[in-house]
Amino acid sequence: MIQTFAHYGCHFLLPLLVAFLFFKSNWKYAYLVMIAGMLIDLDHLLATPIFDPNRCSIGFHPLHSSFAILFYIFLCVPKKSRLVGLGLVIHIIADTVDCSLM
Repeated sequence: MIQTFAHYGCHFLLPLLVAFLFFKSNWKYAYLVMIAGMLIDLDHLLATPIFDPNRCSIGFHPLHSSFAILFYIFLCVPKKSRLVGLGLVIHIIADTVDCSLM
């Protein structure tokens, strides 16, 4: 129960908090862009089985690899890609929290 709450709380509440704190004038847009970071979970479709509650995404799926995570961090630097980068990094944080609670 705590694992599920922590995982989905990070996925939905953390971007909302970041949007409110750092993008006040345009928080709705910022929130939606960061939530779109969940699209990297499409790489789960490449796995068999697609969903395994005992599998840690970090390091297993291609869009959750170390190389991809480093790229997401670099996306946070330029202003034009910052929101996308933040959404992806927040997604990775949520998955890391999930893995640590397994």
